[in-house]
Amino acid sequence: MRPPPLRLSLLVWGLAVAFYLFGFFQRVAPASLADLLMRDFALSAAALGNLSALYYYTYAAVQLPTGVLVSRLGPTRLLLAGCLLAGSGALLFGLAQQAALAGLGRALIGAAHGVAWVSMLALVTHWFPPQRFGTVSGVSLMVGTVGAVLAGPPLRWLADEWGWRATIAGTGAVGLLLALLIWALVRDDPRERGHASFATAVADQPAVPLGQALRELFSSRNVWLLAGVNSGVCGAFLAFTGLWGVPFFVQVHGLDAKAASLITTAMLVVFACGAPIFGALSDRWRNRKRPFAAGAVLVAAGFGVVAAAPQAPLALLVPLLLIGGLGAGSMVLSFAYVKESVAPALQGAASGVVNAGAMVGTLVQMPAIGLILDAHWDGHMVAGVRQYGVAAFQMGLAFLALWTVAALLLVLATRERPHRSPGPGPASAA
Repeated sequence: MRPPPLRLSLLVWGLAVAFYLFGFFQRVAPASLADLLMRDFALSAAALGNLSALYYYTYAAVQLPTGVLVSRLGPTRLLLAGCLLAGSGALLFGLAQQAALAGLGRALIGAAHGVAWVSMLALVTHWFPPQRFGTVSGVSLMVGTVGAVLAGPPLRWLADEWGWRATIAGTGAVGLLLALLIWALVRDDPRERGHASFATAVADQPAVPLGQALRELFSSRNVWLLAGVNSGVCGAFLAFTGLWGVPFFVQVHGLDAKAASLITTAMLVVFACGAPIFGALSDRWRNRKRPFAAGAVLVAAGFGVVAAAPQAPLALLVPLLLIGGLGAGSMVLSFAYVKESVAPALQGAASGVVNAGAMVGTLVQMPAIGLILDAHWDGHMVAGVRQYGVAAFQMGLAFLALWTVAALLLVLATRERPHRSPGPGPASAA
């Protein structure tokens, strides 16, 4: 049999990455809607942080079982179930009249989207040559980040025109339609369409018992170090762009919500561009650690300067944050890195742990910053929304900056196997 034609591989990948894009949209939507959510549900900063972080709690929780299940049930089944659950969660979030129901909707979306990346790159393993793994994973992250871009000014414009509830509920209907397309068109392996697979080497390996796999996984040094790196390189970036960046620019620099969301959207764009750049360079150099460390340096430098001088001119702060966003795109390397650090039978589970690292960082940082802001609140409110001063935001940003420095130290502590070229196997990413 011959390998699948490129157009068929792209169709399978395209539908999978469309679900990843959908989930990325839902992930950062609260940033553009922060003032509306605080007003309609009477939320404090800490409560808003917890509402947004519910997505990350359930997302992180499903990573390890997803890494195991993708090998046992197949990525297509997980994608189908994820689309159905995410669409339903978005409908619930949009229609909820109480914060508790909105939080349940966020939790359902997070759990559903938790299967998206691990399943998508499992499909990439079967439908694309292994030497393109780093490049395709980088492009996948870039395409998915378009969802975050759509959750910026476009979402705010729709929310102002049609109401945020109707807009979010409408996206839920889109998720259900996508589930139908995946059911009709996506298959786990090219052999189901009469073509040769790129993942025969992995498919032919005997399954490892779950208990043994977990023991080997928990003893792997790189798995846990890379999870920690992602909690800072990606987690801090998502905490800022996904929630607290817009309030920072509104309340410290006096921008309106639309202008502030343009800045966080620009950060997401350069993040998306950084992923394929770092992925392609890493594939070409056959090295993961050095470019990953360089990206971590950019993230730590960007947040460090902003934390030290939060009132500095936007002409200085915005370029620094954009550079940090570019560096955050290097997180895509963690999945190729961990894939090459463990046995093939452990690659799915290991990738799930590394993926969870980014989400654990964000789910801790979002409410923690909210608590920091509330602790420094002076009682000032505008139109039912709490207002926070420069000192409060500076403390929150310092918290993020310190976390990114710790992530840099962790990536320097990883150990890369020399002359290990990328090979096939399931993988995952935020």
